[in-house]
Amino acid sequence: MSVKYILEAEMREDLGKGASRRLRRVNKIPAVLYGAGRPAWSLTLKENQLMRNLQDEAFYAAIIELTLDGKQQKVFLRDLQRHPAKPFILHVDLQRVRDDVEMTVVLPLHYLNEDTAHGVKMEGGQLLRNEVDIEITCLPGVLPAFIEVDLADLKLGDSLHLSNIKLPEGVVSTQLSYGEDHDQQIVSIVSAKTEEVIEDTAPEAPVTEGDDAESGDDKADDASE
Repeated sequence: MSVKYILEAEMREDLGKGASRRLRRVNKIPAVLYGAGRPAWSLTLKENQLMRNLQDEAFYAAIIELTLDGKQQKVFLRDLQRHPAKPFILHVDLQRVRDDVEMTVVLPLHYLNEDTAHGVKMEGGQLLRNEVDIEITCLPGVLPAFIEVDLADLKLGDSLHLSNIKLPEGVVSTQLSYGEDHDQQIVSIVSAKTEEVIEDTAPEAPVTEGDDAESGDDKADDASE
């Protein structure tokens, strides 16, 4: 049986950076609800309730029942802004959901039989994951929590592409809808030596000095208000 996720919210009229900071000091989190052709609403969420839900991976790709003014409506967690240095949430974006309107969602890929794949266990290969998630489009009623990819029969030198993933009925890959040239490789099994070469020749990330960026707190408040 699927888990039912619930969030309780209140309307928020006191807006601005200072108001958002005051909310967080009393264990509430500023949020915005938008979509379905209706105006955006500024809300507050209970921090403890949200944090409990966030511990479950499936929550990030689930239809949530939002209780507001005694009424329930279906929403989706569209964006989550965390503080860059401290362990708390700055702001939450929720999107209204309609049963008859398709959603585009990024879901995690769950790779099965990684250690027992033929190319790993029998041929000593190394698993190379090129993608950890997939963007899909579907109606809310058939939205899965994740997409499974079975690697049991994958041999040394083999690879899987988006077109090789078996998606649930009613779920389609957004990238593949753009054409065959978007059929990107998601996982492969390479020799251990090839894996070492890839790691040794990987370019170093550029270092930027003297950045004077505004704090994540201010960014979240500016984006949401």
